[in-house]
Amino acid sequence: MGWHGYLALWCGVFGTVALVGYGRSLAGVTAGQRAVRVMGRIERVTEPRHGSSGRDGISVVVAFQDPATGQEFTVTNDGERGDLIRAAWTGREVGLRYPPGRPHAYRFISDPEEGRSGLGWPNFAVFLIYVGLVVVAAVDWGWPWALIGFGVPWTLLAVTYLPGSVRVTRRRAEELTSVAPVPGRVVAVLRDVTIDEDGDTLTHHRPVVAFTTHEGTAVTAYCPDGLPDPVHSRGRLLTVRYTPADPSEFVLDMGAENRSRRLDFGCSAVAVVVGVAAAVVGTVLVTR
Repeated sequence: MGWHGYLALWCGVFGTVALVGYGRSLAGVTAGQRAVRVMGRIERVTEPRHGSSGRDGISVVVAFQDPATGQEFTVTNDGERGDLIRAAWTGREVGLRYPPGRPHAYRFISDPEEGRSGLGWPNFAVFLIYVGLVVVAAVDWGWPWALIGFGVPWTLLAVTYLPGSVRVTRRRAEELTSVAPVPGRVVAVLRDVTIDEDGDTLTHHRPVVAFTTHEGTAVTAYCPDGLPDPVHSRGRLLTVRYTPADPSEFVLDMGAENRSRRLDFGCSAVAVVVGVAAAVVGTVLVTR
């Protein structure tokens, strides 16, 4: 069987995966669609122990109600329980997901809408089919088709992402400066040790900050990356700027936040330029 045959097999297999996935999604029987998604409320927050691991998130006790039975449950995020809770305060709402009829198999989720459609795997299968077709075009008709095949979807994705990114970052900057900053303090430094592929030992330190908003909400959260000398930061006093609607969105250095915002915009703009350039160069070479 020649390589065209393998490509046909590739497309056939992933085409079947896509069709089955889309069919299941239309029927509403994917795991993501059948899963129960509820919002729980944090009832208690435990300050992390200095020197403990940062892989478990901020320890919390959460109460939620199973909509099928009306039964109330009180659970914790101890162990492998899905997404990390990186910022917590009493009364904060957090998302949970579990199979129907199995509330004890709960997982914490940062975005309750993520995966609800069940289209993740079918869409990925279609992407793999597209990659296969681009490879065929590049091999049979010349490498400029690879530039077109890459440049067109890349440009569309970048153009779609850029305006939304600008709006979000601009709104975030406005919200961060809408209220006066509050004092915060590093209450613990979490420590994790890993060994890389070369056998080298890597130690990661994650400071935890505590601050109280102007509304009286006591927040405990992982510090953003970039805090100077995190190893010896326990007890350090900080200035915290937060968004009033969601105190989990906060910064310790507004200058660094502005630089990050400009870098994100610059990278998005470069991505658009790269995609357009690849598509244009490919088209010119094909039409010559």
